[in-house]
Amino acid sequence: MTRSVERIRHFLNEHDPGTPCLVVDTDTVAARVRELAAEFPHARLCYAVKANPEPAVLHAVLAAGGGFDVASPAEIDACLDAGADPAALSYGNTIKKPADIAFAWSRGVRDFTTDAGGDVANLAAHAPGAAVSVRILVDAPASVTPFGQKFGCSPDEAADLLVEARRLGLSAAGVAFHVGSQQPDLRAWELGIAAAAKIFAECAARGVRLRRLNIGGGFGITYREPVPSPAGYARAIHAAVRSHFADEPEILLEPGRAVVADAGLIRAEVVLVSTRFGRRWVYLDVGRYNGLAETENEAIPYRLDVPGRDGERGPVVLAGPTCDGDDVLYQRTPYELPLSLRAGDRIDILDAGAYTASYSSVAFNGIPPLRTYCLEGGRPVDDT
Repeated sequence: MTRSVERIRHFLNEHDPGTPCLVVDTDTVAARVRELAAEFPHARLCYAVKANPEPAVLHAVLAAGGGFDVASPAEIDACLDAGADPAALSYGNTIKKPADIAFAWSRGVRDFTTDAGGDVANLAAHAPGAAVSVRILVDAPASVTPFGQKFGCSPDEAADLLVEARRLGLSAAGVAFHVGSQQPDLRAWELGIAAAAKIFAECAARGVRLRRLNIGGGFGITYREPVPSPAGYARAIHAAVRSHFADEPEILLEPGRAVVADAGLIRAEVVLVSTRFGRRWVYLDVGRYNGLAETENEAIPYRLDVPGRDGERGPVVLAGPTCDGDDVLYQRTPYELPLSLRAGDRIDILDAGAYTASYSSVAFNGIPPLRTYCLEGGRPVDDT
């Protein structure tokens, strides 16, 4: 059991909050930021706020020296309210209204990512002189939760967009890419870095000197299958940069999951245990609509623990509480739970700090969003 889990369970045992709830140990958040910063010592680290925007999490990132990757006006305000310098914010969402750009500019945000001519024009109009990076789509190995073709222009278009950005008075900063969330294949960054280096060279030939390489996030954590360590990711990325760039550019990284996932634990309650067509079904009071959205297609296989229940185990199908047929967590992924499991028992879902509460619906079936408690030094944080 990790120190983070120990601290969270001490809080749960002492306070016994209602279920389901997420508890985040912000000491672990700060430790993960420092660990990644140590592996990327000359890079700018911008935590992806969408992973978990709790104020205490943002404070922990700031205290550890991190900045923020923001995707909306609300995330900008959350970071500024937490005490961030606007210069520490990077507006990474390529899909934004002109009003969103103007809002960000008015709050002091000066770094933006784009991938389309219309957005470049909007940036020139509403964020004059801002630094822009063009996001490209890379043909990377499939991640656990890939982005498809929603974001990023083709590498062939990127130089044209950067040249146009400079013509319109913007600062053409560099190239961005993202290899997909929970990416276990180190080759993915090699492909993105190689593509970016070609764009740097083409822009230089056209009189535009780029300076920044945004390698996105995608660093995985170990759920039930091992992934590379932060040091392993860093070695591969540094080697690829050295291989493809004669002069190393500024590096910006945008980790989310790798910062906050293993800092969080969801405590849930068993609502019902039933046998259906020869299979044992276990229904929890947390499901796809109130915290476990990443179980769609069984993409993220969380580790489960049942405090106080030992003995023989057997296979189960796991489902959520709503009257929606899609609210089934795991039917194909093999899970075993104690045969003695009963309604009212508590189940702990480990490594659940990222993309859980932030994905929770407002009130589907009248079920409220996943409540979050944050700890610092093992004690509850006042602003949770």
